[in-house]
Amino acid sequence: MSVDVQREAAAVRAEWLGHLLSTAPADRPAAEAAICELYRLIGLDPPRFHWVPSPLAALETVPPGFRPHPSERADRLSGWPLPVRFRRLIDGLADRLDSSVMRRSRTLDPMIRQLVRMPIIDSARSTLRRVIRSQHDAYEPGYAWHEALCPSWSAHYDAVRRMSDVVFTPDQNSLLDLWAMLARSCGWWLPREEVCVVSERPVEIHTEVWGDVGQVRLHRPDGPALRYADGWGVHAWHGTKVPAWVVDDPSVERIEQEANIEVRRCAIEHIGWGDYIDRAGLRLVAAAPDPGNPGSELRLYDLREQTRVLLAVNGSVERDGHRRRYGLTVPGALADPVAAAGWTYGLSAEQYSRLVRRT
Repeated sequence: MSVDVQREAAAVRAEWLGHLLSTAPADRPAAEAAICELYRLIGLDPPRFHWVPSPLAALETVPPGFRPHPSERADRLSGWPLPVRFRRLIDGLADRLDSSVMRRSRTLDPMIRQLVRMPIIDSARSTLRRVIRSQHDAYEPGYAWHEALCPSWSAHYDAVRRMSDVVFTPDQNSLLDLWAMLARSCGWWLPREEVCVVSERPVEIHTEVWGDVGQVRLHRPDGPALRYADGWGVHAWHGTKVPAWVVDDPSVERIEQEANIEVRRCAIEHIGWGDYIDRAGLRLVAAAPDPGNPGSELRLYDLREQTRVLLAVNGSVERDGHRRRYGLTVPGALADPVAAAGWTYGLSAEQYSRLVRRT
């Protein structure tokens, strides 16, 4: 794959990630015009519009004067009549376009999927979709519609148009442009026959790059990582949704009372493993040079009943150029730091000692 192709794909990916993560106010006239045209394409009159400040509000709001059909339950979004019809419309388009692309170039489609489509899918799953699912698991059956609203497939065919000689028909271009317009102009939209509920974008979103091809996830060390105008939002630590205290006011006492092991880990990481060990007064059991990471030390501490924590140094350099210290919980019966390190890899102390270098 040439450097020019990778550079062009990266530019398309960055543009569409910008749409996914946009905090600009919705362009309501553009969004409504695009939705009205999509309604026309499936043989329906334009709906009336009901705008809400967040996707959660969109899922939970029944517009005034509207009585939903029994099939249009919020926890069965993929079974709503109109999302199914719109999905059928775009799935048919995708089938025809994929056939055209494969006839022209069998290497183009996999390359665009790898460099453009999948990173945007991964980013969507690690930002808004993860938040919605963690807030209300009942909404996960709406996955097919969430997927349709994700700008990944619009980005995919936009890349095809820019990076190949595949010729799209006017109707294909028109339909692609309608969905692209929605991705550029508003948040989620939930269509019914008479009314369409449309969400504004977030007013604040904070992310970090975590993948090899530009994927992002929610992260903010000093406030909510995602926030909407109605106050709904979440705190996140390196992609994990956490209670606000983990970011705003982590403490040894709260960590000890927390039942969720992932939340505890995030809170400790925010404090820093070294500081947490000092504040919590954990007893050092033993220390030893790390044979899997020359120049670094393994330190084993008592944590709680039948549990110990191994403090180690990451074998690879982080994006900021530093090596991260991290803690791993191990069984309380382990008294040798090298044996504890080996246990985390499913190895004996002797096997771990023979590692050239871990990462």
